[in-house]
Amino acid sequence: MKILLTGAAGFIGYFTTKKLLEEGHEVIGIDNLNDYYDVRLKEYRKNELEKYDNFTFIRVDISNFEALSVIFQTYKFDAIINLAARAGVRYSIVNPFVYYETNSTGTVNLLELAKNYEVNKFVLASTSSLYAGQPMPFTEDKPVNTPISPYAASKKSAEVTCYTYHFYYGIDVSVVRYFTVYGPAGRPDMSVFRFISQIYNEQPIIIYGDGSQSRDFTFVEDIAAGTVKALKPVGYEIINLGNNSPNKLSEVIEKIEELLGKKAIKEFKPFHKADMMATWADITKAKTLLNWQPQVDINEGLEKTVKWFLDNKEFAFNIKLTE
Repeated sequence: MKILLTGAAGFIGYFTTKKLLEEGHEVIGIDNLNDYYDVRLKEYRKNELEKYDNFTFIRVDISNFEALSVIFQTYKFDAIINLAARAGVRYSIVNPFVYYETNSTGTVNLLELAKNYEVNKFVLASTSSLYAGQPMPFTEDKPVNTPISPYAASKKSAEVTCYTYHFYYGIDVSVVRYFTVYGPAGRPDMSVFRFISQIYNEQPIIIYGDGSQSRDFTFVEDIAAGTVKALKPVGYEIINLGNNSPNKLSEVIEKIEELLGKKAIKEFKPFHKADMMATWADITKAKTLLNWQPQVDINEGLEKTVKWFLDNKEFAFNIKLTE
């Protein structure tokens, strides 16, 4: 298949692109390489992908319809995987406009071009942040109409827009809702990356609340595998991709301390209003529909993540951290 993958230099985009390339697909990867977090990480991922002959990188922003149109005029795609997004719950409160520009308008642009150029398969990356206020474990069959951040609201907008294009134009859509993704070469605005870097560098880690909040931490290679499986025809489906085994933040910190052989210097702050106290994915649909389930537990995943840091210590531990 020839696949357009947006956000290719991003964390999940990198691992998903890598998996597609290794399976023999041709990937046209696009990314705007914005500076929301340290661009050196995005350059590192992009450079790794450019070692593959079946990968082409184009720098473009998905909110730019005209620039996107040129790409669709140049290539004939079998599918689109839209992983380009402005991520980060807290920063979305500070600057909501860029979240809607990328997550909502960018998705509309891609769907409109999919319609115009007869690309019948669309995979959208969405988020567990939509489940705020829902009983756990979170299932896909309940309405999610109470997003508590502009980030989550912009992702909800993208999901329902995908349904509209499915309804009117028959585009086959898989919406995959990710649960707290972590792993090597991750995002420096997320807790696992920041904690590893700060504990190693003997800097204080900030914990919002008392550390008892839990997340369904999911290893990035599992997420990439599920995203690739979501290329199958489904009609229109929303599918959770999570580990189905939540861990407390305090437990994750203890494991990182053990792997690094250092104790964390902890600084506690009030629980953030935009955060969720807990997440937990019901992955019954992913198992049934995609024949997918996670293969990497939190212990193995953290070991692999810390190993990447230690193997790339001159680079990794100097990445600028983002709140």
